[in-house]
Amino acid sequence: MPSGIATATSVEGLDDMALVQRARQRDGTALRLIMERHNRGLYRVARSVLGDDAEAEDVVQEAYLRAFTHLESFRGEARLATWLTRIALNEALGRLRARRPSVDLKQIDTLDDQGASRIVFLPGARQDGDPEAAAARAEIRRLIERAIDRLPDPFRVVFVLRDIEELSVEATASHLGLRPETVKTRLHRARRLLRQSLDDTLATALTDAFPFAGARCARITQAVLDRLDTPRPR
Repeated sequence: MPSGIATATSVEGLDDMALVQRARQRDGTALRLIMERHNRGLYRVARSVLGDDAEAEDVVQEAYLRAFTHLESFRGEARLATWLTRIALNEALGRLRARRPSVDLKQIDTLDDQGASRIVFLPGARQDGDPEAAAARAEIRRLIERAIDRLPDPFRVVFVLRDIEELSVEATASHLGLRPETVKTRLHRARRLLRQSLDDTLATALTDAFPFAGARCARITQAVLDRLDTPRPR
């Protein structure tokens, strides 16, 4: 077996702490694996805050650079995904504050709740079908993405963390500095607003929303490695 394949295989099985230990030594395979595992999640979180594809990509890159230059601060007390998400959130929220100094959260949290509140159906698994069904799902996904973009900022962030990234109420509250009850309230209102916007078209898999894979994932990963001056794999 070629040594490169053997190395990649051995790294795949490492836990967070062991993987970080390799990354601290600027092990390109470990750095690349960390990014490939977390690119989509961090991108979704950044985009939920900023609502802009290009700026979200910038945030992902900066978050990795901050993380990889401060890996000594990762002690394994939280999951690596949690630690990286917090860094990306802080970067995105900092940019949002610079762009828009104040957000009236009190007004947002007291939005009128008149009318029937309906729970959004959010299945976690995608069903394969024929090409026409796939095209229909793609169109629904576009509708969902546009509807999510239109949510008020605090609702959008909570919705992405809870229903797309599937973080717990407690983890979401911790990331955003909110009370769990506030997270539940904002998620409920976000779902209601989406239901009003999309009605029955929400009966599709949200796990496919805001994809971040293939060439796009590879481009971000390589850009970070280049900025870290990590040798390309042979």
